[in-house]
Amino acid sequence: MTHQNVIRVAAVVILDRFHRVLTVRKEGTHRFMQPGGKPEFQETPQQTAVREVAEEIGLHLQPAQLVDLGTFSAQAANETNTAVMCHNFLVEFDETGLDLLDSLRPAAEIAELRWIALESLTPAEHLAPLLTEQVAPAVRALLKTVDSATR
Repeated sequence: MTHQNVIRVAAVVILDRFHRVLTVRKEGTHRFMQPGGKPEFQETPQQTAVREVAEEIGLHLQPAQLVDLGTFSAQAANETNTAVMCHNFLVEFDETGLDLLDSLRPAAEIAELRWIALESLTPAEHLAPLLTEQVAPAVRALLKTVDSATR
């Protein structure tokens, strides 16, 4: 990737039992992405992800809940001439988490939350390239692997 700037962040894919992904849109932007953000001094990606999700949507995760998906790179959704390198984690909720997930609200710089079916996360003007081109395919592949292993 040949970009002038690189933004390093950590984010979480929050997946409900219907295989919908919780996405967020920051104030002043038009693209939806997974909640997350930039690390504070000496923070690990896992610590950053847990803190950012709590700040942005009020969901208090435990580090043990996070499944490490790895680091992905793409064109930044809201900055020109910039790449984003994002350490991604996955958290899956079953039916016991429905009330908790229904109670989530935008906070901090988040203007809007939107649930989007995992299969619908394909390149579109209103979705972040990192999410549609890198992260969603990785989550789909992981779920297929888990599904075939449980058969």
